[in-house]
Amino acid sequence: MVVYGPDDVKLADTTACANIRADLKLCLLQSSCCREEKRTPKECLKDGFVPDECLRLRQSFFECKRSLIDNRRRFRGHRGY
Repeated sequence: MVVYGPDDVKLADTTACANIRADLKLCLLQSSCCREEKRTPKECLKDGFVPDECLRLRQSFFECKRSLIDNRRRFRGHRGY
């Protein structure tokens, strides 16, 4: 039997904002819109049938991606860490 600790599991995607992206994907896939109605996460986000937590994660992901191209934050670091 193999037991994994929280530090043993790593994302394959090591780019900036990868953690927020993964959380957003999980949130969308676990929502009732995707599970019960068999819709894609994109359709659920477009129609607004997702929980508030997913919408907050979407906004955080947007802020993180925007911070990548913001020259003022080059020395402050990326949001979402």
